[in-house]
Amino acid sequence: MPAAAWVTLAIAALIILFAAVGLLRVVLHLAHVRKTLGLVLGGVRLVAVRTAPVPGALESVNADLKPVRDFCESV
Repeated sequence: MPAAAWVTLAIAALIILFAAVGLLRVVLHLAHVRKTLGLVLGGVRLVAVRTAPVPGALESVNADLKPVRDFCESV
């Protein structure tokens, strides 16, 4: 093969190598972003659970405080 063919193959191999390395970096960055978004989503779910309304407990607390409310109204 002539020297021009070898140079063409070498340049093509370098271009493919750099493209592959660039794509690998993109994949690694996306994996990191996915992990970070998973942690953020977990935090958001935890906040949603901790700030959920408490209607069941509220009725029992109101029932327990009824004598106190009646006493305060009588004063």
